[in-house]
Amino acid sequence: MYKKVIVLSVFYLINSFFYLGYSNDLNSKIIPVPDKQIFLDGFFIINSNTSINYPDQFKNSINFFRAFLNQGKNKFLVLKDSNTTSNFVQFLLDEKLSNDEGYKIEIRQNGITITSKDNKGAFYAIQTLRQLIPASFEDKTYPNKEIRIKCQIIEDSPRFKYRGMHLDVGRHLFSVEFIKKYIDALAMLKFNTFHWHLTEDQGWRIEIKKYPKLNTIAAYRDSTLAGHYTDRPRKYDKTKYGGYYTQEQVKDIVNYALEREITIIPEIEMPGHSKAAIAAYPNLSCEEKPVNVATLWGVFEDIYCSKEETFKFLEDVIDEVVDLFPGKYIHIGGDEAPKTRWEKCNNCQSVIKREGLKDEHELQNYFISRMEKYINSKGKKIIGWDEILEGGLAPNATVMSWRGISGGIKAANMKHDVIMTPNATCYLDHYQSKDKNEPLAIGGYTPLEEIYNYEPIPEELDSESSKYIIGAQGNVWTEYMSTSEYVEYMVFPRIFALSEVVWSKNKSNFEEFSNRVTSFFDRLDKLNINYSTHLEKID
Repeated sequence: MYKKVIVLSVFYLINSFFYLGYSNDLNSKIIPVPDKQIFLDGFFIINSNTSINYPDQFKNSINFFRAFLNQGKNKFLVLKDSNTTSNFVQFLLDEKLSNDEGYKIEIRQNGITITSKDNKGAFYAIQTLRQLIPASFEDKTYPNKEIRIKCQIIEDSPRFKYRGMHLDVGRHLFSVEFIKKYIDALAMLKFNTFHWHLTEDQGWRIEIKKYPKLNTIAAYRDSTLAGHYTDRPRKYDKTKYGGYYTQEQVKDIVNYALEREITIIPEIEMPGHSKAAIAAYPNLSCEEKPVNVATLWGVFEDIYCSKEETFKFLEDVIDEVVDLFPGKYIHIGGDEAPKTRWEKCNNCQSVIKREGLKDEHELQNYFISRMEKYINSKGKKIIGWDEILEGGLAPNATVMSWRGISGGIKAANMKHDVIMTPNATCYLDHYQSKDKNEPLAIGGYTPLEEIYNYEPIPEELDSESSKYIIGAQGNVWTEYMSTSEYVEYMVFPRIFALSEVVWSKNKSNFEEFSNRVTSFFDRLDKLNINYSTHLEKID
């Protein structure tokens, strides 16, 4: 008996080695975890003889799948079009499915069948199947001539229709290549929205052809704060910094995202966080005095004036933006807009009097509502931070609740769509560990478990109002993230937790989730994604 055990052990060891660590482990490794995963006997093997068939509606997903398989050393995996009854991967269209993003995968010994209602579901099924394939496919180093996948049935669909990640490029600019890499990571984890924060006090990052000074002046700052905002005395690097994305680059990125079922929401800040634009065009401010693009982080009193030439400027900007972004949303900011200049401005005070407004808060509502009406006329809807609730909410606005959850509760009770992104839980610029060697961050402490345990629907809402919570989003503000590697470090692995919050309906426990995160590190290595290994629990 002892000898048999040794022989069997050696056999399984060799078998596991041959298949690069793939074994009969029946624990799910998928992130975000699917609704249902049932393991079956046997394996399906993809090789040079495997065929593929699919409806034309899924061609976008098939192109992605083929490109993923047929790369590097794996050129043999061409998946030729054919309707065979064995050794196949087939995609089926089922319009009776209730969710456009849902899917079913059946992996049996003779083939793989993927069923979905829409290309979205087919694409997410491929992202799940991708995680069942050896990680070495990610860096094109997989050495074998076939892929062995455990037979199983997976049924899955998302909990929320809005699943977002944000990136601030105003404070620090990142290359087109990194933006695409970021989008790839979001797609792998089944996020469907990329919130691209394009304008800030510290830099304007999108080409606007009608206003060239936005790119020659507003896109560059003379210096950048060195160290933390709270340091005294403050120090600056005294180095010019900046840049912007051309409209051709934006179009390229937008198309890249659409191919991965991700909609990009551009953010054009108003009326606050507009100092860079005012540096280029001082007439947009109340005082009409020259200012510099901000070199310090924070909130500034120089904001757009509520006068006609400002609205003309913003309408012209919106005209160019809506032509670049096919999604239904434009984010207009609306946060952190001090009213100091408005209180002393004859133009602003005349608007308050003319429109019968009570105060400057209602003036902001007028400002936002006016821009909303214009954006609506372009076939788009607006999203704003929860400050747009102050002074009254624009008629069709969607609210991002970031100052806790109260704004989201208020907006949902008003029957407005809400995206939950409370800063204490969903801001990935906070520290994720109490390790003293962590790189500089803005502050706060948001460990992995806190995000994993987050519930986007506040218990204060009744069932009717809860329907207006359409999802949640993670925000990445980059005051202290000067490199793409640092962005990745702050995002991973916490993005895994958020992906389960917004997608999975059957989360388990943090320990089980942590095991899946750890097993995912090899794939991140192959994808050349920098990540933190801190899996800290809530204190």
